[in-house]
Amino acid sequence: MRELTRERLEPYLAAVLGGPVRVLGFGPLGQSLHADVLKGYGYGVPILVEFESGGRTRRAVLETMSPGPFGHEHMADRAQVMLWDHHAFNALPRHVRSHDVGAFRSGGEIVSLGDAEELFVLMEFVDGRGYFEDLARLRDLGEAPPLDVARADALCDWLVEVHARRGGDPGLYARRLRELVGHGECIMGLTDSYPPRHGFLSSTLLEAIEHRCLAWRWRLKGRSHRLCRVHGDFHPWNLLFREGTDFTVLDRSRGEWGDAADDLTCLTMNYLFFSLQRRGRVEGALAWLFQRFWRRYVEATGDREVLEVAAPFFAFRGLVMASPLWYPNLDEEVRLALLRFVVRVLDAPSFDLDSAVDWCESTRATGLRDLDYGSPRLRQIDAHGAGPRRAHLGCRRRTRPPSAPTSSCTAIASRPGRPRGGWSR
Repeated sequence: MRELTRERLEPYLAAVLGGPVRVLGFGPLGQSLHADVLKGYGYGVPILVEFESGGRTRRAVLETMSPGPFGHEHMADRAQVMLWDHHAFNALPRHVRSHDVGAFRSGGEIVSLGDAEELFVLMEFVDGRGYFEDLARLRDLGEAPPLDVARADALCDWLVEVHARRGGDPGLYARRLRELVGHGECIMGLTDSYPPRHGFLSSTLLEAIEHRCLAWRWRLKGRSHRLCRVHGDFHPWNLLFREGTDFTVLDRSRGEWGDAADDLTCLTMNYLFFSLQRRGRVEGALAWLFQRFWRRYVEATGDREVLEVAAPFFAFRGLVMASPLWYPNLDEEVRLALLRFVVRVLDAPSFDLDSAVDWCESTRATGLRDLDYGSPRLRQIDAHGAGPRRAHLGCRRRTRPPSAPTSSCTAIASRPGRPRGGWSR
């Protein structure tokens, strides 16, 4: 906002107050008032406005917020504060009253938002089929036709291109990690949404996972050089394919900048998730695509460090998939396998791609002692080494994916999240 003028203030105030308004003067609080124009006006400086309305002289303060740290970096952050202020100020006795909350348009006009109940986004319509349909077919088929390999490669290559743009604000990297752990849509919001008891799940188990994730936040805070452009919610329900490898992405979320590991784990965790739905283990085409995707990305970017930072991002996605709220009909053995993977990836010093498919399974060699927080079910499974052992996958070879016999598998609930434009569920 370069300047504030009487011509812009008067129609805005008249619309808010419901009658003619004549502005007498305005300027930074505590300074002299200007009659017509305030040049060089910066956000974050409260402006006193003196005006005539209804036959009397009145004064009001127009308050804005400047960009800065503490979660105020983006315009949307500041909008959240202002919208909340307008409603909350008037709900507390003896608090200064708020007349309105408004916005400056790009042309300098001022518009009122005080009577807004909900905001919305109007976006273009895009046709296509969700990528989750491909994964469900691969789960049931057991092998990956050439088109499915090409589609996975196309998604990988798109991420390589997106992540190539680097960010310059170290504070945004720290913020992304902070929100990964503490935001209502992320790890702590998810653990709070779990029921107090559900099968083998317990609050002590979830607390243990939270503590591990918090330790990872401190371990990664110094790696702000990793800040890059991200999608932020790159899962199969946000990917629409048309013919061949032509696709569109939906529902970018949680900020423009972050760590590449966020997008990589978001998509590839679904390869494990769909494979587990088949026979309770990670195998076949989906296991092969999981490893192929990671190897292709690391080879294209040279970013081996992504394996060192992936753990808490895997934990976030694993908690979504293991959630009884989002997936109430999920087989309990699959839920258990997902949380096994979460704890093992959090406890490893780095993400081991060659061992990842084993981390979902229970073996005496890699038990769940650290996961045994008030959970007899986990202790019993670990003690007896229960659960099917994974057959050799051959997924370390960069060749055609293995096949597996076809079997039926009941589809689970659709992916959590807001239905967004472009297609219907």
